[in-house]
Amino acid sequence: MKLTKDFYTRPNVVQIAQELLGKYIYTSVDGMLTGGMIVETEAYSGENDRACHAHMNRRTARTEIMYHEGGVAYVYLVYGIYNLFNIITNTEGKADAVLVRAIEPEIGTEEMLLRRNMPLIKPNLTAGPGVLSIALGINRKHYGEDLTGNTIWVEDKGITIPEESIIAVPRIGIDYAGDDALLPWRFYVKNSKWVSKK
Repeated sequence: MKLTKDFYTRPNVVQIAQELLGKYIYTSVDGMLTGGMIVETEAYSGENDRACHAHMNRRTARTEIMYHEGGVAYVYLVYGIYNLFNIITNTEGKADAVLVRAIEPEIGTEEMLLRRNMPLIKPNLTAGPGVLSIALGINRKHYGEDLTGNTIWVEDKGITIPEESIIAVPRIGIDYAGDDALLPWRFYVKNSKWVSKK
């Protein structure tokens, strides 16, 4: 069952980041279906979170989509090479986002290997937000994509990750955020080999 707008527009981005674990993300790009189970996420809050791109109500061409109603894609470039895929949550004007960091591949693995230029399936195929986007064919042309559409979407297959199997730790690569860098807002599935390495 495809997640609807109601899932994304709820106010608690930390809760949504946890609930996305065990959900399945799919892309249909160039006629190829690829996807898998989300095993790692990070929450970013538009209010009082210095790690968030929209902190202090920053509105730029890049962050504008963050202020839209939840359920759309925010894709941005880091290091000049990697596109990172984020899910915008909350209501219009709130600028909350969940970074999807890793999936366990389920479908379209041959296509993922081609996109990643890899001969064999290994965890680093989709472990880490930059390589995840490459594997799923996500780039900046998907900025603002409606996640209830048929290009990028998330499905609930009835899997609930038990609380004791969700590890909560500080987010990665946000040392500039001061105390907010210490918030335990990175979530991953315990013992999953598909989780990115810090």
